[in-house]
Amino acid sequence: MATKKYVAECVGTFVLVLLGCGTAMLVGCDAANGGGYILTALAFGLVIVGMAYCVGNISGCHINPAVSLGVLISGGMSGIDFIGYVISQCIGATLGAAVLKGIFAMGNIEDKTGGLGSNGLAGVNGSIGAGLLVEILLTFIFVLTILGVTSKKFKHGSFGGLIIGLTLTLVHIFGIGLTGTSVNPARSFGPAILAGGDAIIDLWVFIVGPLIGAALAAFLYKWWESSIPEPKPEVAAPAAKVAPAAHAVSGNNTKSGNNKKKKRK
Repeated sequence: MATKKYVAECVGTFVLVLLGCGTAMLVGCDAANGGGYILTALAFGLVIVGMAYCVGNISGCHINPAVSLGVLISGGMSGIDFIGYVISQCIGATLGAAVLKGIFAMGNIEDKTGGLGSNGLAGVNGSIGAGLLVEILLTFIFVLTILGVTSKKFKHGSFGGLIIGLTLTLVHIFGIGLTGTSVNPARSFGPAILAGGDAIIDLWVFIVGPLIGAALAAFLYKWWESSIPEPKPEVAAPAAKVAPAAHAVSGNNTKSGNNKKKKRK
């Protein structure tokens, strides 16, 4: 079962990079290009919605080491699974970036991001501090939402995937013009490894920032829920006892027979 989970995480992260970063590469995602900006945000969000209802059935659809860290701190997975998830996610992201690189090279297509959709600090004028703060805050918001929506102590129905996808869209709308929005170390890792240059130099920001944000969200949410009791399992009401029809009939017949005998006497 563990192998199936790891493959699911690999496939989900592959799809996230392929469609999310691929959209950014095709349409551009700088703040001045409003159409591309929104399309890129929607692409990342919609991938999560789709994957949540297929990959989510197998692995929970983390497809993000920051999310896996939040679940680990919350007690939702083991340390061994955490390591397996993160490795699988990074492999999937790298494969997604490799496929994009091949498609754009074979088709002689312009990459409007200039680096396979990798994250960078150009939007914050190269400020490491600003970049870290943006990634910490956006990941904090994203992971906090995930932990709330998926909490076993509250019932949110089957809309979890939609809510999480919309939240990812929201943080992208804000963050694309600043850091390109990572909130996902694997999503940053794959494209950066193949793009090289500044993407590699700045990569640590998009690993450390999201992990710090995820840890803060997990500790806070765990504290919030610490005083809330586990929901009691619903117990079905006992069925009413009904006398068997045959017994009721025979009983009536017996009483009727006895009455007749008494009259004859």
